[in-house]
Amino acid sequence: MEIAHLYDKNTTCVLCNTSFKTKKLRSSFIRIEFNDSDFYSKYRLESCNPLLYYVTVCPNCGFSFSEEFSPHLSVPARKHLTEQVWNHWTNNDYCQERSMQGALSAYKLAIYCAELKQEKHSVKAGLHHRLAWLYRSAGNEDQEMRFLELALEEYIRSYMKEDYAGTKMTEMKVLYLIGELSRRIGKETQAVRYFSRIIENQSQTLEKGLVEMAKDRWQEMRDARALVQ
Repeated sequence: MEIAHLYDKNTTCVLCNTSFKTKKLRSSFIRIEFNDSDFYSKYRLESCNPLLYYVTVCPNCGFSFSEEFSPHLSVPARKHLTEQVWNHWTNNDYCQERSMQGALSAYKLAIYCAELKQEKHSVKAGLHHRLAWLYRSAGNEDQEMRFLELALEEYIRSYMKEDYAGTKMTEMKVLYLIGELSRRIGKETQAVRYFSRIIENQSQTLEKGLVEMAKDRWQEMRDARALVQ
């Protein structure tokens, strides 16, 4: 019997307490063609792109979230989400197989919910960054650049507040992403500043791969400058 690339995951919404099933991609179907310098992955089949299913959308109330969201809702957050999302929800179903357009809408819902919930900047940065990756997959450079810039702003806030602590993110990875996204949107002076922080502290980190990546990006910028002079 042929195994389907999607499976049903059981989850419960923290806003309305509805239990529901939503589609997720089986890891055995993920085939990466190449990885980019900001950790974007190009997948062989667009239908088997795990980014399409990164966000979960409750079909009952519309609360949209990722696994990085805190499971706790403050009283003000519950009030804002109920008034701004649940009370306007029209029972759209994002729990089945998703198109690119469906995934883009799910991310924007999650970004809105993250703002209302006052999620960590590191969480909001991740949503904006992944949404930029989806637009890169779709070939929409204008929207990709727009969301890379928004992701950069959130990564900087996360670094300043150190709210990435206790997550999968590390200080070195946040520094690298600030440098790399700055480079990609044309803020080269800022990019050099953050890459320099990584290189200056290379003896104090075990993340040698990130140090080498920072050096590579810095060299690429120097080579590009030399070509135009």
